Amino acid sequence: AISYVVDVYKKEITSSKSILDFTTYLSLFPQLVAGPIVRYKTIEKKLKERKLNYNDFANGSKRFIIGLSKKVLIANVLGELCSSLSTMTSPTIVGSWMNSISFTLQIYFDFSGYSDMAIGLGLIFGFKFLENFNYPFIAKSITDFWRRWHISLSSFFKDYIYIPLGGNRVSKLKWFRNIFIVWFLTGFWHGARWNFIIWGLYFAVLLILERTLYGKYIEKTKILKYVYTMLLVIISFTIFNANSLTEVITSLKNMFALNNIEFINFETLYHLRNYIVVIIIAIITSTPLIKNLLSKLTKIKVFSIIETLCYFVLLIIVTSFLVDSSFNPFLYFRF
Repeated sequence: AISYVVDVYKKEITSSKSILDFTTYLSLFPQLVAGPIVRYKTIEKKLKERKLNYNDFANGSKRFIIGLSKKVLIANVLGELCSSLSTMTSPTIVGSWMNSISFTLQIYFDFSGYSDMAIGLGLIFGFKFLENFNYPFIAKSITDFWRRWHISLSSFFKDYIYIPLGGNRVSKLKWFRNIFIVWFLTGFWHGARWNFIIWGLYFAVLLILERTLYGKYIEKTKILKYVYTMLLVIISFTIFNANSLTEVITSLKNMFALNNIEFINFETLYHLRNYIVVIIIAIITSTPLIKNLLSKLTKIKVFSIIETLCYFVLLIIVTSFLVDSSFNPFLYFRF
């Protein structure tokens, strides 16, 4: 609603003459924070003129099933693993890393799954919403990561806060100020807890360091840039997932062997053996590998029939999982 008022004030859009169109826009996303954050100007024409067709309905249904599968078959299972690892009687270094990596994958599949479902539902009803994720775990830098993760939130803060503050077309000191304000608010957006504020400021520091010190050197490396990015992202979600600052410090100390804990034990091996397949599937499907493979298979004549059958089977499997479990909240709705 605020973005609508600002856009009207800046004359980027004309105010709606229909209360029905405006309230339809507002009610499209009750869980706005989970995204994709849809602005009025993006769907203004579609609110008035929409053409429904079978092709969009089919593609929207596919996208919805993919999103639901991400949530139920991967994110929920990883959530079970995180819960088990968090309550281990004897924490280990390997267990701590497993917990952080699993949560990073869980929040991605939960969050991108919700976005896929929202985009799919939109397409079914004739709305084409913008993408919210673009394989963030293949990012080459933290800057690149935030071009790929929660894209609609990044562009929202950029257009409504960063640019009005002057963006990067100001002195270096004011640019630092702008970055810190935006990322403080990004952290605060997720909740009024210190770990969220630290999470936001953590990214502010990394983005400034990349731009001013070592970014161009990291970019020239072949493998280091990917390792560097994922390591810092995993650490960031360790901070994000903590319930208190004490828990942040304890988790990071456990990960980097600064506490007097075992490297691995029987309990950790038990969890690893039970969940290693899901972790591997999650890692593979968080990259464009499957998408690229399927794009090659589209040339085969019978592929469309096989693909349709696969979606039906996937929907049946997901439904059976949902029937078996009683509670499936979206993780990102907590923030």
